[in-house]
Amino acid sequence: MEPLKLVALDGQDLAVLSAHVQDAVVRVRDLVYLPRERRFALELRRYDWQAPPDVPPRRRLAALHFERVMAARTRAVRPGDPDAVLSLLAATFEERDAPGGTVTLHFSGGAAIALDVECIEAQLKDLGPAWEAISRPYHPLDDEDERQA
Repeated sequence: MEPLKLVALDGQDLAVLSAHVQDAVVRVRDLVYLPRERRFALELRRYDWQAPPDVPPRRRLAALHFERVMAARTRAVRPGDPDAVLSLLAATFEERDAPGGTVTLHFSGGAAIALDVECIEAQLKDLGPAWEAISRPYHPLDDEDERQA
């Protein structure tokens, strides 16, 4: 499969991008906010949800960046632990002062990064070939699903 390249310019685009980065793993050291450039970027190892079902689960190294970022805030992200690993669950947008608002990167365990943006301007790009993943992500919907797993 060809490397993925996506651009998000509105909430619907961001929802599509979010689906492609769901279950990506990110090291804290691979998060960077560049206030002078008004950019927030991260390197991630995204789960390849596009892979055909007959192919073993796989991941791809990718870069995700947001432009026009006016501020960045974190919750439960430990900058003093650069080797800490975060699991990205979703990217959402809450509009305030259209077209501006807050893009939030939601991670497992309650961690989050909130980016105040003038508007949504994001790009996701695969940086190399895929490799076989250890397992396929699993998200039980409720306690009943957990007992059946």
